[in-house]
Amino acid sequence: MKKIVQFVLFFSVVLLTAQERNISNIEFEGLKRTKARFLERLIKSKVDEAYDEDKVAEDVERLKRLPGIAYAEAKTQEGSQGIVITYTIEENFTLIPGARIATAPDESFAYRLSLFEFNFLGNNQLVGGFFERNVFNSFGFFWEHPFLFSDKLGIGFNYQDITRQEPIFFREGDKDYRFNSQMFEGALLFSFDFNNEAELGVVWVRENYLFDGEEPLLDSPLELNADKIFYRAIYRYVNIDIDYQYVDGVQSEFTGQFIQQTDGDAAGRMFLQDFLSLRNDFIYYKKLGSRGNWASRLRVAATIGNEDSPFAPFTLDNQLNIRGVGNVVDRGTAAIVLNTEYRHTFYEKGWFMVQGNAFIDAGSWRNPGNPFSQLFDGSSTRLSPGIGFRLIHKRIFNAVFRLDYGFGIGDNASSGIVFGIGQYF
Repeated sequence: MKKIVQFVLFFSVVLLTAQERNISNIEFEGLKRTKARFLERLIKSKVDEAYDEDKVAEDVERLKRLPGIAYAEAKTQEGSQGIVITYTIEENFTLIPGARIATAPDESFAYRLSLFEFNFLGNNQLVGGFFERNVFNSFGFFWEHPFLFSDKLGIGFNYQDITRQEPIFFREGDKDYRFNSQMFEGALLFSFDFNNEAELGVVWVRENYLFDGEEPLLDSPLELNADKIFYRAIYRYVNIDIDYQYVDGVQSEFTGQFIQQTDGDAAGRMFLQDFLSLRNDFIYYKKLGSRGNWASRLRVAATIGNEDSPFAPFTLDNQLNIRGVGNVVDRGTAAIVLNTEYRHTFYEKGWFMVQGNAFIDAGSWRNPGNPFSQLFDGSSTRLSPGIGFRLIHKRIFNAVFRLDYGFGIGDNASSGIVFGIGQYF
């Protein structure tokens, strides 16, 4: 009998202890625009469920990845009914204007103006658009709701009408074309868990290339027209810790596209074939000491099916891969690019900070009609070390004003300044 009483008492204590370790309430402090109901749906810790310290830590990191949140932390307190979790939130300002200036291919002044809201209606929807003048006018509109249907499923749409003067690199030389692309994209956005995300999308595209010069090359087309469908799949693995300007961890993003031509003229069918495009970006971040951050990105890309087409999809460009080379310097059907840089905070006070960086950008391309071995024989390799600085507002989303100068090394190398908004990668 005594043993039975002891067992009952022990079992009762266990039940009471388990009950006390349940979550009785979840609170959010510091919210101004972001909706508490949205965050309650997004986090994994739930009222009346067992308290899990690791799950709360994951919730904090997930909150810090949202565009609308600059910083988050969690505090727990034992209450009479269980544990109370308080998430303290520091919000970002998310209505972001953007401006980018450059020199257009015809040496005229080029610019891009944009306005994006990253926390529309307080649930981290993205809405916005841009206008660009780069010899010709271009514009685009975007809407994305990553959590429309649940904490795992969302949707996004965008429309872009792009017109530019672009060099096309034939074997006999390069010639300028007036390029126009009208595209509409719809995509489903998946968030499987804390580390894994994916997108499935379809893009309807109408492309036109019109020769924009006086003397075309022999056998080069004067005009091409093609209607295309892009079937796009993106997978991301994200395992990073964000502390304002400092990032620690790894991130990998794979993008696969099948581009199918559905209609077009004879020249378009000859030069703009169906093809498969594959690209993977692997990024490694490491915080060093109290003020340093090392960041590296390895990009590997290749196409299958259009190896001989001069209208290749991968471009050598200031804003994309090698700082200092210029705008749309070359095109390729495969590429390997490594960017690595050290970022150091020289000044920080309140919301403002100044960060300096030293970088090395290196890459090689497979030009149309060449074998994969060109990636490794040095004939198309670019190397560009450089230095730069960042002006950062810690409480405005992506408010990083970036200026870099790349020093080209090697025969016919070019050097130059690159402006931008946001970290380079």
